Amino acid sequence: MPSVFRQLATSDHPTAQLARRSYRGIARFSLPAPRVLFVPVLYLVLFLREVYYFVARVFFCEPLFKAYCASYGKGVRTGPFLHWVDGRGRIVLGDDVLVDGKCNFGFAARFAEAPTLTIGSHTGIGHNCSFAVGKAITIGEHCRIGQDVLMFDSSGHPSDPAARLAGAPPDPESVKPIVIERNVWIGRGAVIFPGVTIGENSVVAAHAVVLASVPANSLVIGNPARRMAGV
Repeated sequence: MPSVFRQLATSDHPTAQLARRSYRGIARFSLPAPRVLFVPVLYLVLFLREVYYFVARVFFCEPLFKAYCASYGKGVRTGPFLHWVDGRGRIVLGDDVLVDGKCNFGFAARFAEAPTLTIGSHTGIGHNCSFAVGKAITIGEHCRIGQDVLMFDSSGHPSDPAARLAGAPPDPESVKPIVIERNVWIGRGAVIFPGVTIGENSVVAAHAVVLASVPANSLVIGNPARRMAGV
């Protein structure tokens, strides 16, 4: 079959030329959309979508996520998608916490009796964030965590190549809790490494890779993340 497609794509035979013209015509085919007809259809689709998302969120996704939690406060909300939780750990949420979109929560059983993720009141977690918790990750109040942020307090594998090749677990000493203090903003795609503390009121730029702790009232950017001068 690939040879037939190649022949149709390269041949100057009238049949092949007709086939190419027909293919391009189908690919470019488009119908007009008179507003008087399609605006009502659009509004109907948007309304039905919102109804579906509301039902999915309120009666399915939020209750199941809350069932995972060891405790949660008032006004905890999710998006219309079910978050992925792997392993046995504790999720502790304050009041008015939003865990939006679809996020991933992984808990290790080796390093702590009850690995714990704590999210303070009035904090928002964006879509597709991932949290790998060996001991503890603590996020303070009034924080803003952008989409695609990754936080892990354990690398999951030993740094020694021989131990890694043998399938050994990471050294327990390398598992270090993460602390995100109050009113921190972490931009989209940032990565927070084990043992990092991000000080109060700080900003982590999008796609920054944070290997070391960040002082309060700082702006860090880059890979590895560095504090901007004069901030």
